[in-house]
Amino acid sequence: MGNAEIAQTLESYAALLDLAGAGYYTVRAYRRAAELVRETRTPVAELVRNGRVRELRGIGPGIERRLQELVATGRLAELEELEQEVEPQLVALARYVGLSAQRLVAVGKELGIRTADELRAAAAAGRLREVKGIGPSTEQKILAGLERGRTRARRGLLLNRARALAAAIAGELDGEVAGEVRRWRDVVHELAVVTTTPPDLQSSPLLVAVVEPGVAVTVEGIPVEITVAEPHAFGTALLRATGSPAYVDSLGELPAAATEEEVYAQLGRSWVAPELREGPVDDPPRLVEVADIRGDLHAHTTWSDGKSSVAEMAAAAIERGYEYLAICDHTPNVRVVPGLDADALRRQAEEIAAVNERVAPFRVLRGTECDIRRDGELDLPDDVLAELDWVQLSLHAGQRDDEVRLTRKVCEAMRHPAVRCLSHPKGRIINHRPPNALNLEAMIEVALETGVAIETNGLPDRLDLRDEEVRLCVEAGVPIVCSTDAHSVRGLGNMQLSVATARRGWATPADVLNTRPLEEILRR
Repeated sequence: MGNAEIAQTLESYAALLDLAGAGYYTVRAYRRAAELVRETRTPVAELVRNGRVRELRGIGPGIERRLQELVATGRLAELEELEQEVEPQLVALARYVGLSAQRLVAVGKELGIRTADELRAAAAAGRLREVKGIGPSTEQKILAGLERGRTRARRGLLLNRARALAAAIAGELDGEVAGEVRRWRDVVHELAVVTTTPPDLQSSPLLVAVVEPGVAVTVEGIPVEITVAEPHAFGTALLRATGSPAYVDSLGELPAAATEEEVYAQLGRSWVAPELREGPVDDPPRLVEVADIRGDLHAHTTWSDGKSSVAEMAAAAIERGYEYLAICDHTPNVRVVPGLDADALRRQAEEIAAVNERVAPFRVLRGTECDIRRDGELDLPDDVLAELDWVQLSLHAGQRDDEVRLTRKVCEAMRHPAVRCLSHPKGRIINHRPPNALNLEAMIEVALETGVAIETNGLPDRLDLRDEEVRLCVEAGVPIVCSTDAHSVRGLGNMQLSVATARRGWATPADVLNTRPLEEILRR
């Protein structure tokens, strides 16, 4: 059993646990285990057989037991039981049409309905009203939801989850990922795959319901549009399925071609990166790439709320080809996690110095994610801030302040001579907390005045600054920092999300500060 198959099984198990009402952290553990297995180069089945799978960070005893069962038997008994208990097809359809899962599952059990076609027929015949609590308006809502073709889920998927899911589906269908995922949108409401092989949608464990020809639904209620193309026109279909309608319409009539490059050539246009295919594009620049990044300027360790040591984070950064890594653990004002005061930062400096002796010429930078306190003051004394190589400024308290007070507080903190960068400025948590009221134009003015860079944070539930805000900074000439805010070795992989967000904001290598050598970083 290969890693992809094991990861897919864990992913399905996590989804069904979610539907069955399992705890948030349990579901998250299995989803993270699925990602870990998918990314691991060593065959995980061999690690399981040799009793070494716990060496993978994040695999605990419960997950180990299920991996042992899966490798030994090729199946998970609990997964099969859950498939019978929670009616994943009906839960997916409920989320797709905008009903509560409990209500539609109850309808399905009472009327013997399991598929979209059966649900559509029952609604059209007025049978749904036989179920207590289902009236004409709900019936019409179901019919409208099933008949409107491509629909947008009310609550989208985070980009990392959407990319993993889309890649798994594309792998099953022997196709390529398109749509919002390929454009690296921060929140994904629908998936798209292009293939040359007519798929059997009923056989995919990831596609739990088919709502119409070519459109299936995941257990999260996310629609997946599957396009089947002839090989000689695959590039045309991929381009059409990737770009927004506005972008595709701007190209005019598309010629049939096997690759996207051939389509653009026949149109007499330059190839456009998928991240920019939201609207009409002329003369796109050479966008920043992950390969351009020389170092990560925002990472955490076990000194604060991280899961890896300074040495482990440095080794992982070296493996990625970086020249430097800034350790920016929290300061005490955060309170909900351990924070470093002046004494702790100086003790940490000794550890960083010892690591630097071993890893030179690579450099671990002494940094901090320094909080702005409610009174607007920074959370560390001036003399300590002056010792550091890199000071990230962050706001964790008072984010719900009004625009005037919040903007004044942040802008004054940015004027501190030790500050080099402002972290996740808008403070949003996707699907949980809206952006704060910080006036971005005022912040940009102060950044230009002080030379402070602005971060686009690679945590999947932040991606802050977002694409449109990155473009405002780029157009103004404010340097962007692509950082991961990594709290583990694996978290360093979020650089791809940060860079993709910067690319959507039209950032070139020259616009991104950490494409530059260490000497230039230290001179700022």
